[in-house]
Amino acid sequence: MKIALTFSTKAGLEAEFKNRLGAKGVSQASEDFFAEGDSPETIEAVQTGLQHSGHTVIGIEADNRAAGRLFEANPDLVFNMAEGLFGDFRESYIPMLCERLGLPYTGSDPLTLALCLNKARTKEILSYHQIANAPFRLIDSIDQLDGWEFAEPVIIKPLAEGSSKGIFDDSVVTDPQSARARIAEKLNLYQQPVIVEKFLSGAEFTAAVWGNGRETTLLPLVAIQYHELPAGAQPIYSYEAKWIWDTRERPLNIFQCPAPIDQRLYQQIEKVVLKTFQVLGLRDWGRIDLRLDDQGIPNILEVNPLPGILPKPEDNSCFPKAARSAGFDYADMLQQVVSIAARRYGIAS
Repeated sequence: MKIALTFSTKAGLEAEFKNRLGAKGVSQASEDFFAEGDSPETIEAVQTGLQHSGHTVIGIEADNRAAGRLFEANPDLVFNMAEGLFGDFRESYIPMLCERLGLPYTGSDPLTLALCLNKARTKEILSYHQIANAPFRLIDSIDQLDGWEFAEPVIIKPLAEGSSKGIFDDSVVTDPQSARARIAEKLNLYQQPVIVEKFLSGAEFTAAVWGNGRETTLLPLVAIQYHELPAGAQPIYSYEAKWIWDTRERPLNIFQCPAPIDQRLYQQIEKVVLKTFQVLGLRDWGRIDLRLDDQGIPNILEVNPLPGILPKPEDNSCFPKAARSAGFDYADMLQQVVSIAARRYGIAS
């Protein structure tokens, strides 16, 4: 197949930031602002992996030239991992172009990508379908806190970010003064509403999922081992845990896969994950994060229809880790996603 690989490099996101905000006098972003950008190493690994399966691969940055390049390339399939930078629909940019151009592409459609990026919309849909998730409040102005009856502890995070952006070790707070300070800080820094969510104290897991319809299956579950974090750190997968404390040179043993849980809990998690995948309209693949509440019930934390796929084991990227545990190397994992998408479109991979 001729495959167009669409991505967002960190350099490309930085250029987008300068073009958008440079004219307004904003010269510096927060330290985590470009965390979702793909490194040259990841892009090369995906391209090499797809080529290993016999495909011709054309790399396309998800910038203002992407529409023209996709039109000229006219690929058999677009393998999309582009994140974008601004707005709830930033992950939908390439899928919307593909829809407009009539090009098949891997992964979820524009609506699902936007809904899952917006944590409040995700939680509202989950609640409607009686899928457990932590109680929350959406704050778009500090004035909304007047008269607020604080119930501790809570975790505070931006409404529409991924890759642990905006979730730092101090995002879990136990008093109203700290909560107000964190909320004001994030409203100002990320220029979007924030989610104030009841902090769940139980064990955390992440589920890599692929397939469509009745063929949707879980890869081996990943358990998060928060006792591996530095002493005194909050038991959350914060920006520090993901990008600072856990390095390639000194990787944390923070993930255990397969997760050491009994069959009953596994079945509970499998049921809620597959239902979440279905009601939110995910396609082909995704990663769903869960945490147990104080009753031991799995609650959905995050839904990631565009999962990260850092290539090396020491990178501690959960979807590839789960795939390796199931017997798929990196190239096999990529080909499996291609095959799943191709079957959905009725084309040969």
